[in-house]
Amino acid sequence: MSFLEIVVIACGLAMDAAAVSLAAAAAGFVQDVRSSCRLAFHFGLFQFLMPVLGWLAGVSFAVYFAAVDHWIAFGLLAFVGGRMLWNGFSQEQEEESIANDPSRGLTLVLLSLATSIDALAIGLSLSMLEVTIWYPAAMIGIITALLSALAIMIGKKVGTQVGKRMEMLGGAVLVAIGVKILVEHLL
Repeated sequence: MSFLEIVVIACGLAMDAAAVSLAAAAAGFVQDVRSSCRLAFHFGLFQFLMPVLGWLAGVSFAVYFAAVDHWIAFGLLAFVGGRMLWNGFSQEQEEESIANDPSRGLTLVLLSLATSIDALAIGLSLSMLEVTIWYPAAMIGIITALLSALAIMIGKKVGTQVGKRMEMLGGAVLVAIGVKILVEHLL
């Protein structure tokens, strides 16, 4: 897996966390440097840990799935990306207007977990493709933390209008990567 592919996957996965960061900042919850760093750090940490957990689960079962691994990777990426696209097109009001500060306590942990569930599926996909996990997981975590910090800065200035577009872009990127993996293995 190339550096560019890892960066593209990481950016796609980071879109959920960036959208939440953007909305939290735009709503006025994340105003100081400490809360901004705390939110970005936790999003990055969870985005690092979840692919590792998915990969460890996948390595245990990879031998049984060798003939269909590309279909599984495509399916997982298409599902995750499709869900992100669906959420991006949805007209429902986002749940970022939480009464609790999203950069503290249980709310922070739950948001970090919720935005990193997709990374678990990516870790499983990477194990099916026999990709070592440490470098991609570190890149995913670092890029998520950086994009979340950037989204917080933008959110303070721009507002919530951009959040859905970022999620849609991330979904489209993941679906495209899934199609690429499938095409490469079928050809």
